[in-house]
Amino acid sequence: MNFLLFNALVLGPLRENPGRATLAVVAIALGVALGVAVHLINASALNEMSLAAHHLAGEADLVIRGPRGGFDETLYPRIARLPEVESANPAVEADVAIAGSEATLRIIGFDPLRAAQVQPALLPERRSLVSDLFDPDAILLSPAAAARLGLKTGDSLAIRVGTSDVVLRVAGMLPEGAYRQPLGVMDIGAAQWRLARVGRLNRIDLRLKPGTDLAGFRHVLQKELPPGVHAVTPDVEAGRDSGLSRAYRLNLDMLALIALFTGAFLVFSSQVLALLRRRPQFALLRAIGLTRAKLAMLLIAEGAVIGVAGSILGVIAGYFVADYAVQRFGADLGAGYFRSITPHLHVDPQALVFYFILGLLFAVLGSAAPALEAARRPPAQALRAGDEEESLKRLRTAGPGAGLFVVGLLLALAPPVDGLPVSGYAAIAFILIGAVLILPRLASACLRRLPLPRFAPTALAVAQLQATPRQAAIGIAAIVTSFSLMVAMLIMVNSFRTSLDSWLNRMLPADLYLRAARAGETGFLTPDEQARIAATPALARVEFLRSQNLLLDPARPPVILIARANPPELLPLIGVTVTPAADQPPPVWVSEVAADLYRFRVGERVALPIGEASSLFTIAGIWRDYARQAGAIALERGLYERLTGDHLASEAALWLAPGASQQEVARALRARLEGSAAPEITSTGDVRAASLALFDRTFAVTYALEIAAVLIGLFGVSVSFGSQALARRREFGVLRHIGMTRREIGAMLGSEGMLVSALGAGAGCALGWLVSLILVHVVNRQSFHWSMELHVPWLPLMGLALALIAASVATAIWSGRAAMRDDVVRAVREDW
Repeated sequence: MNFLLFNALVLGPLRENPGRATLAVVAIALGVALGVAVHLINASALNEMSLAAHHLAGEADLVIRGPRGGFDETLYPRIARLPEVESANPAVEADVAIAGSEATLRIIGFDPLRAAQVQPALLPERRSLVSDLFDPDAILLSPAAAARLGLKTGDSLAIRVGTSDVVLRVAGMLPEGAYRQPLGVMDIGAAQWRLARVGRLNRIDLRLKPGTDLAGFRHVLQKELPPGVHAVTPDVEAGRDSGLSRAYRLNLDMLALIALFTGAFLVFSSQVLALLRRRPQFALLRAIGLTRAKLAMLLIAEGAVIGVAGSILGVIAGYFVADYAVQRFGADLGAGYFRSITPHLHVDPQALVFYFILGLLFAVLGSAAPALEAARRPPAQALRAGDEEESLKRLRTAGPGAGLFVVGLLLALAPPVDGLPVSGYAAIAFILIGAVLILPRLASACLRRLPLPRFAPTALAVAQLQATPRQAAIGIAAIVTSFSLMVAMLIMVNSFRTSLDSWLNRMLPADLYLRAARAGETGFLTPDEQARIAATPALARVEFLRSQNLLLDPARPPVILIARANPPELLPLIGVTVTPAADQPPPVWVSEVAADLYRFRVGERVALPIGEASSLFTIAGIWRDYARQAGAIALERGLYERLTGDHLASEAALWLAPGASQQEVARALRARLEGSAAPEITSTGDVRAASLALFDRTFAVTYALEIAAVLIGLFGVSVSFGSQALARRREFGVLRHIGMTRREIGAMLGSEGMLVSALGAGAGCALGWLVSLILVHVVNRQSFHWSMELHVPWLPLMGLALALIAASVATAIWSGRAAMRDDVVRAVREDW
């Protein structure tokens, strides 16, 4: 008996309406697949980053880490002689630009003899290769580095240091599996010399004696370290870079969940209309003894079957998409966080089970409300024809919807949770659900005010919608759910892109920019080269900039330190500013990111480890910075040089004299730097174009997830119109009996689709604008600590709305074709 009921009430309808069932399964599968793929790709990248950090630390218990400029190497013997230290290995490391390429390679130089005790896995298996490391030109490559650069043992590798190319010899390879990411290993003395880091170290790896209290020793050791140098465990070292991408990964996960949410709503809308058609069947089953609880369970099981099928397909598809993406494109999803990672797909079975359960849960929740309402309907009322709208009236949703909407608005005011915009996303979810629940009341109020046109099919369409506003609200809600999210993301992305363009105009005032290397940390201009550049004819003005970093918090990535002339003249300052008096600490200007992460406030005094000592500075202002996601601090270059003794420059900004051409000046600059490797000289326009292209690549995945959500929403519109058209076969038969042609009925359905989609597009635009405010001013601010102005792209929004209305009209007409295929007599015989 139970199997017969399950077959009749669950499997039977799915077999009878394969199109509706397929769309619902595909919607759930698409949401699950997106979630699985994004999670697996990000998890694989994080796993590789963690393995790389632990492999580099080897058997070390503590890592003493300094900034990019390093710290004095005399610290090493003091640390190595401490009684708690069993072995210490000093190291210098840098991301080095590959000559003639935009690629970089991480190079670490350490003492091979000390490494045998602390990092034995990084030593080559052949002893002769260890001795080869003492050759000042020798470098060992990891297999991943050799594969990426296309090199083998004996080949030459040219790297950029300053404005010169240094040629190294590939002496051999690291053992397979010792380090799975691109890495070059050199002797520490050779690395200091070749990388222009003589007398400097970046890290010291410590292996402590057995029985040493790790936490206590670290606390004592930290007091002995210079400012800006920190002692951390390998776990902290491994987690530093992953924290930078945490908000970005959460945003992608939320976009995938949005697609899954729209899939669940598709299940809901299709189930509501399908169960309305089957009311007489339920009434007969209730009349012969089937209980409400049993009927509700069977109807929910129909949604569960869709959820199981969709989740299985989604998990499988998500795995293959992730595997293909990792093999073809790597682990970077556009933002550049994992661009240097060579990933291996890391599959966590628990994550796959989680997304399977999530897809099943969303499908069950989507079918629960209509199933419970259908089970509660008295059999006598359900047997009465034309009762669909009365059934939907029992679903009183306006009050709960308004309550959820208000809760969402209040959540938008809540602070972040552990640095993540959890409350912001919760606010969007509550507002969306609340708006969907309010829609029946809103649709009824709007439809009542529509005038009846003279054209008969359109007049019938208006009358039909006015008589069945709650059924129309289901189609409107399917549009609003997906379209509002599309509108919100479009406004947010356009606001970000427009704000970025304005920021670039402010940050790039010069005509040309010169850098020793395109990327990496070892390119610089010497004082002599700076003098030659400044003396170049046809240059009206030259400004040099030095970029270093500060390790203010060992658990966070370093803050970028920018030393330039007159920072407040060029920086896009926001809010109030102060000018310190002559007897007060000198000024620095911090970015919004640094101000949020380190709680800097304008006017306060802070100690910053610039140079070999910590000095007091006054926070003179906060500026907007979209380029440095770990935060940035700017100060006068003259002050920086006095504190550090560093007279090098990282890049030069060049203003041309009137009448000078960029090509002629570039040739003159290369001639003046003859003997050096060709520097990179780019125009302001090229820098802007490259920055905006990078922005578009960053949001490519966002666009893909948006499109997926909109496609699911259009699926929902199709299912809604299709289900209503099938339920109205008798109505179409009557209309044809009284003389209406198929073409006129099609025009009526097209008019209904136009009106429903126009209301949905209007409500979706309003709701999308509200959600975009939360995305711009709450989610974005709490995720990345950037502020931006709201810029609404009116023309694209109008085009998108018109395209949606056209697609809905076509979908409504197409959905009605199947319902009008039946013979006229057969269409009305159920009413005889």
